[in-house]
Amino acid sequence: MSKSAKKGEETVVCVNCGSRLNTLYIQYSPGNIRLIKCDNCKAVADPYIECEFMIILIDLILHKPKAYRHLLYNMLSFKSEDIKGIIWKSALLFLLLDAIRVFLLKRYNDDYGNSSLLMPKCREVFLDVLLGNIVFIVVLLLGTRLFVNCSLTITSYLEILLAVFVSSFFKVYLVAMMVWEFPSAVLYIIEMFVLSSNAVAFRVSTQQEAIRCIGICLSAHAAKFLRLLVAISITVFFFSVILFTGNS
Repeated sequence: MSKSAKKGEETVVCVNCGSRLNTLYIQYSPGNIRLIKCDNCKAVADPYIECEFMIILIDLILHKPKAYRHLLYNMLSFKSEDIKGIIWKSALLFLLLDAIRVFLLKRYNDDYGNSSLLMPKCREVFLDVLLGNIVFIVVLLLGTRLFVNCSLTITSYLEILLAVFVSSFFKVYLVAMMVWEFPSAVLYIIEMFVLSSNAVAFRVSTQQEAIRCIGICLSAHAAKFLRLLVAISITVFFFSVILFTGNS
């Protein structure tokens, strides 16, 4: 059984329609529970409660919004006492995995055989990861501020950041590339999965249409990888598409 939804007075959501609920199940005795049905959609609010985490992980890989709602709202909660710790840990893991990506990319292009170049290479990787992710977060939050049609608080921005950090779990596969040899194209395939997963999590967090979420996430990733003029051109293009579709 998934260790989730023991929220008491904390607000949880229906994974089907996103409606807010006070609880997801009623517990009569240890191991004896009854799942609550959503008043809005009349379906079981969160069937993942009775699922093993492997089932949840498979649905996350399949990009099912229900699984992302369960993970982001019913497993993780911004009313939890340790939520700041969760955000910091997820951010550090996000940066660490991104550092592995940058290291692997440079390993395919450069010679790492000279040990005297190790420290300069480490500094180069650190600066690349730091600068790239600052640009990524700035563009992501700026796009959210400009093109998300709802009032957002500081907590809302933190929820979006946590959703993006957690939904980047595909980067874990980069660890395998540290051990076994893979073509460099695998790096870009993983990044495409990360982008699509970020877009689903962003859509779940903001409840916006798919094209808007894809445009914002794609622009943030473009700014991170391409930088400067090319990134600005792609960002302007996709934001123009978002504005056009929003006005039509």
